[in-house]
Amino acid sequence: QVQLVESGGGLVQAGDSLRLSCAASGLTFSSYAVGWFRQAPGKEREFVAAISWSGSRTFYADSVKGRFSISRDNAKNTAYLQMNSLKPEDTAEYYCAVGAPYYSVDYYAARKYDYWGQGTQITVSS
Repeated sequence: QVQLVESGGGLVQAGDSLRLSCAASGLTFSSYAVGWFRQAPGKEREFVAAISWSGSRTFYADSVKGRFSISRDNAKNTAYLQMNSLKPEDTAEYYCAVGAPYYSVDYYAARKYDYWGQGTQITVSS
């Protein structure tokens, strides 16, 4: 049974940093790309960042580029999202997902990810 568990969310102030973790089990983690998505109340789910199975390629939404950094440790079956300079507009439920996107454009598409975590809430106060 595939399981993805996000952790590290919380309530922070604007300008603060957080690191999210996504712990995977029940699959060969090193064979999958990892994506982070978020969904704010009343809004559609949106792409945040993704990393290829090897970690050699990373992708970011324009809104987080330069502030967020995605990484992974295949030995620990865990992916991370380091979030710096957080803004109130970053407030959302954050989800990690794993899948096998092929083309670069695929990394941005939620439909290319097969398994999803339950999410972790991040609230950024101004």
